[in-house]
Amino acid sequence: MLSPALREEIARRYGTPAVVIDLDRVARNIARLQAACDAAGLANRPHIKTHKSPVLARMQIEAGARGVTCQKIGEAEVMARAGIDDILVSYNLIGPHAIGRLGRLLRESAARITVAADNPVTVAGLPEAARAGERPLDVVVECDTGRKRAGVETPGEAVALARDIAGRPGLAFAGLLLYPPAGAAADAQAFLDAARAGLAEHGLTPRIVSTGGTPNLPELGQVRGATEHRAGTVIFNDRMMMAAGVAGLEDCALAVLSRVVSRAGPERGILDAGSKTLTSDPGGGLDGFGLLPDHPGARVSTFAEEHGFLDLASCTERPAIGTLVEVVPNHVCVVVNMVDELVAVRDGAVVGTLPVEARGMIA
Repeated sequence: MLSPALREEIARRYGTPAVVIDLDRVARNIARLQAACDAAGLANRPHIKTHKSPVLARMQIEAGARGVTCQKIGEAEVMARAGIDDILVSYNLIGPHAIGRLGRLLRESAARITVAADNPVTVAGLPEAARAGERPLDVVVECDTGRKRAGVETPGEAVALARDIAGRPGLAFAGLLLYPPAGAAADAQAFLDAARAGLAEHGLTPRIVSTGGTPNLPELGQVRGATEHRAGTVIFNDRMMMAAGVAGLEDCALAVLSRVVSRAGPERGILDAGSKTLTSDPGGGLDGFGLLPDHPGARVSTFAEEHGFLDLASCTERPAIGTLVEVVPNHVCVVVNMVDELVAVRDGAVVGTLPVEARGMIA
């Protein structure tokens, strides 16, 4: 937590609400993830959708990460311009706009680019990007092993799509992308074993078997044959990761510094951080929309755009008007995407701001 003097300094220099990161905690979280991947014999490919910063991506790579994962082509463009040289885009890229940008990225960047696909429509468009980029494009098949979001649903579909990729000009089948729900390593293993057997029948071998997710870190290495892991939230952590049991409050490296601007009733108050800062993400059913560590009984009960409604009925020390409070958000990834810069502190002092260079890169 920030000292009262540091809160006042940040508020004076940058105003509130301010999104603040503790670089000491960031460094510890980066080292923790890298050590876990090393111990499991997996390459570390952190997902930059959480921090959207080439500076933090370079910190991860300097700590031992093989490369990075991006969710959209815009994020990949930002990372490539910053000199990140191994990028996985874990998303279906469909349509002339996305394919055109992918082709330019392949042509103008020296980075190794790998993309994901879970359907023939995506695969059919990718050769045009390889042609425009004048080099082969690695493609992994995204597989659904229980999350029911994206990905082929059966090993047979994975094999069929891998064969489609391998038969297309300019494309190379590179492997399989998994994102199992927490606690479902056995199901992912069964899917992977069946898919690998089917691929072998057609002379195909997955060079990459990528698992993902910060909530899955306790099960790291349990999927035999995995080669790398993609975790994003762990660099900052949030209430969701605390609820999942993979982080404590001491691991949360980002907080929103906010000021109490109204106390119109004895059991309620208003923060100057509303839905445009903390977002309305419920965090998978958490109680309220943020944690106030120094006022644990307070609840951020609801939002207007610039108003965070505090329920203070269970709060023993109710913050007065003007009080600066820290709020640990439910879901840190969406909060980062709301601001242009992060205020960075180290050793209890402000060291400057960090631009969120990939902010808004949703295409």
